[in-house]
Amino acid sequence: MKIVSGIFGGRKLFTPQNRDVRPTSDKIRGAIFNMLQSRGAIDGANVLDAFCGTGALGLEALSRGSDHCTFTDKNRHSLELAQDNVEMLNAGEICTLSTKDATKINARTDQQKSYDLIFLDPPYSKGLVDQALSSLIKGDWISPNSWIVCETERSCTIVIKNGLILDGEKTYGDTKITLLSYQPIAPE
Repeated sequence: MKIVSGIFGGRKLFTPQNRDVRPTSDKIRGAIFNMLQSRGAIDGANVLDAFCGTGALGLEALSRGSDHCTFTDKNRHSLELAQDNVEMLNAGEICTLSTKDATKINARTDQQKSYDLIFLDPPYSKGLVDQALSSLIKGDWISPNSWIVCETERSCTIVIKNGLILDGEKTYGDTKITLLSYQPIAPE
């Protein structure tokens, strides 16, 4: 597994030694970033790579011009793998790593920046995408006009509500990529 394009393009990433983490393939990652690039979603973005695993999605965003990436995972071993990849690429100055459950994120404070680009790639078949989206919206973590990439099992249907807008879906074998945009609903 390697970074597909950008300043880190071609660099190999550390991968898990077991099947606890399911990294996004280079082919699917390339397709995701082609979609995002065509929408102007990458340059200068503040990125969240939730359920980060190896950190490949967030690192690809940084490689292609995002400003900063926060990597979160509640699994300590996954976060250590992402940390190893961040260190290998000497990207520590533009990364934050945190052991967090994306389905239970606290509310954002005024000192914390919201995210312009969010990757949600949780374990399949557990309904975690909808839970994470609700938590991120409730906690005010999603910037207006932001993009959210959800990687799920093919049969998953994401609940589109609370300002989320379905922009597209593509299926690659057993994997479905759902691209959402976000427009917060003004209080009445």
